[in-house]
Amino acid sequence: MEEESQIIKGKYAADISSIKEAHDRIKSLILKTPVLSSASLDAMSGRQLHFKCENFQKGGAFKFRGASNAVFSLNDEEASKGVITHSSGNHAAALALAAKLRGIPAYIVIPKNAPTCKVENVKRYGGQVIWSEANMRSREEVANKVWQETGAIFIHPYNDGRILSGQGTISLEFLEQAPQIDTLVVPISGLFTFLCQSISQKCFKICFAFGIPLLIFQQMKTAGGGLISGVALAAKSINPAIRILAAEPKGADDAAQSKAAGRIITLPETNTIADGLRAFLGDFTWPVVRDLVEDIITVEDSEIIKAMKLCFEILKIVVEPSGAIGLAAVLSETFQKNPAWKDCKHIGIVVSGGNVDMAVLWDSLKK
Repeated sequence: MEEESQIIKGKYAADISSIKEAHDRIKSLILKTPVLSSASLDAMSGRQLHFKCENFQKGGAFKFRGASNAVFSLNDEEASKGVITHSSGNHAAALALAAKLRGIPAYIVIPKNAPTCKVENVKRYGGQVIWSEANMRSREEVANKVWQETGAIFIHPYNDGRILSGQGTISLEFLEQAPQIDTLVVPISGLFTFLCQSISQKCFKICFAFGIPLLIFQQMKTAGGGLISGVALAAKSINPAIRILAAEPKGADDAAQSKAAGRIITLPETNTIADGLRAFLGDFTWPVVRDLVEDIITVEDSEIIKAMKLCFEILKIVVEPSGAIGLAAVLSETFQKNPAWKDCKHIGIVVSGGNVDMAVLWDSLKK
């Protein structure tokens, strides 16, 4: 079939062989996360939904799969120098944890405006926090300085074949646990974005609870397509007929625009100190999204918040915004009324993470 001819060794940064090798390498380190379902959510969506709960993964998110594969792929000489990255999200904590398990140093460059809960995770796992200013230039300059001083190996959050291979192990498990799945819905690129000009006070409180720093005209964007790339490469190799759909916020729809244009689109710069928290599709991830992702469903922020609430109330699980966006996409009018997806009967949704500052969340919801 066409998909089978597409996924040939060497065409992409990862393939089914590297993903299986990654799984063999990390299976004793990662958790085989559960797949949940709900008759209530099935009724709401008109489909059978299967939730792969990476919020239960070590480190609280899928990122530990890629980080542990990258760290444990290093030879002893490379590993002895430690690893370094710049991140304020789940990759930072995941790399710190993977390095701790390998018994090597992890140098994590973090911008000063990073969410407290994310910083505490890095410290909890033994990562050495090095502060930078809240922009990409500062993060890269500080990381480069640490690299010159330590010789540590830089591990990119998504634009790395080892990372993609690690994330692809999700599909190996998911399609074994729920082989009837005919469609996968996966978060992509800008996992969550709020524009402060237009959000309500309640949205502001929820954003703050989930560790998303907000300033006037701030946009936040993280990820880069590593998750969906790994998932798609493995899933299409296992079942070439499976549909891969991405879920993306409308306020940060560079992936959707890129898909439509046939080339990488980056959104215009905004007047924000948080531009360093933005990431776009990379040269490793874009070809996979271009070739193997059927469509990108964009949803409003309000739809993501509603989906988070459903996850709390019905599935009884803690999710961060990126973890709920897949459900938001499936429940959206865009998906429900699109005849192209009427045959999607068994949908697998990747719940990507659940790192939430719960104390702030409860306090916000009571006000």
